[in-house]
Amino acid sequence: MTLDWMGGRSVVGMIHLDALPGAPAFDGDREAIREGMRRDARRLEDGGVDALLVENFGDAPFHADDVPKHVVASMTALVRELADVVDLPLGVNVLRNDAEAALSIAAAAGASFVRVNVHTGARLTDQGVVTGRAAETVRLRDRLDADVSILADVDVKHSAPLADRPLSEDIAELVERGQADGLIASGAGTGQAMDWTQLEQVVDSRDAIDDAVPVFVGSGVTSETVADTLALADGAIVGTALKEDGRTTAPVDTERVRRLVTAARTD
Repeated sequence: MTLDWMGGRSVVGMIHLDALPGAPAFDGDREAIREGMRRDARRLEDGGVDALLVENFGDAPFHADDVPKHVVASMTALVRELADVVDLPLGVNVLRNDAEAALSIAAAAGASFVRVNVHTGARLTDQGVVTGRAAETVRLRDRLDADVSILADVDVKHSAPLADRPLSEDIAELVERGQADGLIASGAGTGQAMDWTQLEQVVDSRDAIDDAVPVFVGSGVTSETVADTLALADGAIVGTALKEDGRTTAPVDTERVRRLVTAARTD
């Protein structure tokens, strides 16, 4: 699969959905979820981002790798509605690691890509040990005949490895054996900056395998750091820095989006 919507220095804006029906924090107001999603999507589009990534961020505590069917139904309806609100490529991430659900939602709603936190290998998380299911995910994409790219995390945030292993080996398995279409490198947690040395290692390892596979930075990018980040990486997935007062759960701030996108395009 190709990420044909990508240009140089691509910026993906996050849509952090409020708690969906069935989640502990759901307040009973389904319309408020839709209104918040539409508001943030329009502000991100007005600010100039290249794509949107929709995530069930408000659903904590997260299911490890098999969300209930009502989550799939809610997210499918929301992503499909979003396609009518903005003219941007859409991505789906179903937390914590339900790649089957994300791919199914993307295929049904016309999204272009999914994010898979653990695509190959295994990680220790607050949900326990989460195991990648690349074999099932890639085969499901074929069965659905879905033109959906898989962006896979490297050393995913909010987790720890089960054993020490060279980063280059993890990346080789994601790309060569897991058939990931793109890689995401992140800091330790939401909104936390990526270690620069580790980002260089990710890019160098990618280059040694296939330099056509894009590397995104998936956390901690700000308007002050985006230009340097995208001088090395191919894209950035940004959420917290685009919100009012830099708070992850706040609404998107259009002026913050414009500042970051402008900085991203500056040589």
